[in-house]
Amino acid sequence: MSKSFWDHPIETIEKALHVRKQIEALEANLREIYGNGRQPLSSEKPVPATKDGRKGKRSPATIAKMKAAQQARHAKKKGAAPSAVQSAKKKRTFSAESRAKMAAAAKARWAKRLETVGSMPNKLIW
Repeated sequence: MSKSFWDHPIETIEKALHVRKQIEALEANLREIYGNGRQPLSSEKPVPATKDGRKGKRSPATIAKMKAAQQARHAKKKGAAPSAVQSAKKKRTFSAESRAKMAAAAKARWAKRLETVGSMPNKLIW
């Protein structure tokens, strides 16, 4: 349970009053130095706003110019469209005979490993 103001001894209240007076004196000194507090404490100048009140925002015309420049850079980097010869190239596939040979080889490998380890596939030794 927190104590109320009246539960503190007089010495503590006087000490708090003394600290409060020091704070008020320091605040008065700051007001003398900086005026009524309207001046910024830092020496940096604020960023001026543009004529229409925007801070660093780009106009639609500037955005359009930037977009056109980016599209030009992309087109230059990409180059010409891929030729018909390149797009007509087919994906390589295995013949049915080759796939059957690979499947048989894989089954033989697994059978060999199961013989050496036993019937538990999770105990395989590589």
